Amino acid sequence: MGTNTAAAAAADASAQTAAAAADPGALTGLFREVMAGVCSPVSVVTAMTGDRPHGSTVSAFASLSLVPPMVLISLDQRSYLLTMIRDTGRFGVNVLGSHQAGLALTFAGKGADKFAGVPWQLDQNLPRLLGAPGWLACRAADFVIGGDHVIVLGEVTAAETTTAAPPLTYHRREFGTHSTSPAD
Repeated sequence: MGTNTAAAAAADASAQTAAAAADPGALTGLFREVMAGVCSPVSVVTAMTGDRPHGSTVSAFASLSLVPPMVLISLDQRSYLLTMIRDTGRFGVNVLGSHQAGLALTFAGKGADKFAGVPWQLDQNLPRLLGAPGWLACRAADFVIGGDHVIVLGEVTAAETTTAAPPLTYHRREFGTHSTSPAD
């Protein structure tokens, strides 16, 4: 990057920072744009109450610990699924493959019939979506409030990978997948 181009970029960044400091709404918009540039794995988190499955698409999911095996998910504080997880103390994580963008959209919506027409089975007494390349059954170990969301720390009680399918990812508000970069 040339000196003039670098200086212009720095000036633009300084102007954005000043605008964000003066207007919290501007900061929210800039934050959303930055986070849209972060590639996230896509999963469907599930829970079971009685004989009724519940699930939602989640892109805020990450590995937390190897010993003991733990993951974290983030759910809106108003989420019905969060209420189910609090009530049952358990949840499943269906790690989606690149061929499952339609499934991600189905579970991203609102409504009680998300499982209609979706092949699933009980595994560890949790709804497991058939065809998802990765599966984790978890015990909710802790709930941490973070702004308008709750981070659920999950201790993994069962894990299985079924295929070597590429992962489904979310980046710049679009579904895609990971591809390896050529070595320099």
